[in-house]
Amino acid sequence: MSLSGKKIGFGITGSHHSHVFVFKELTRLVKEGADVYPFITNAVKNTDTVHGKAVDKIKEIEEITGKPVVSTIVEAEPFGPKIPLDCMVIAPLTGNSLSKLANAVTDNAVLMAAKATLRNDSPVVLGVSTNDALGLNGMNLMRLIATKNIFFIPFGQDAPFDKPNSLVADWPSLHDTIKFALTKNQFQPIIISYN
Repeated sequence: MSLSGKKIGFGITGSHHSHVFVFKELTRLVKEGADVYPFITNAVKNTDTVHGKAVDKIKEIEEITGKPVVSTIVEAEPFGPKIPLDCMVIAPLTGNSLSKLANAVTDNAVLMAAKATLRNDSPVVLGVSTNDALGLNGMNLMRLIATKNIFFIPFGQDAPFDKPNSLVADWPSLHDTIKFALTKNQFQPIIISYN
């Protein structure tokens, strides 16, 4: 299946160290011809880190996609009724956003776009990157895995001995996960081993 012409929402949350990997996959989606709409959380919009300044990341996202970032709930709301997406991606998905999504908290543009996409019976693809996925957030992870139209980029323990509760998505599997999700199937295996 080609992703050319598919309307893909791409939500980017914190987990700033993952952005360099996620931006590569975002670029790949655009090169494949997907029509990508970028969404960001306040953490991305307002936080400078050792991994880059917020303003520079926003500029890079807009250069890759050719579209302005959507950063407010009001801007994101039309992506349900007026501009329906074929698929919504959230990558990286922090533990904070994972817990909010699992508990129906819609307090930012990324989560609003996900809610709007689910409303339209379309798939939402999640790329987890959090230090507590196997801790307190474990129940939220399992709730989302069992939820209709939610699909995960395969993930594994990136540092099982130093950070035993941490899970990170296999970013290069994003494209296959989207293709499977568009047919309402989970790309497998969902749990992978990091070397």
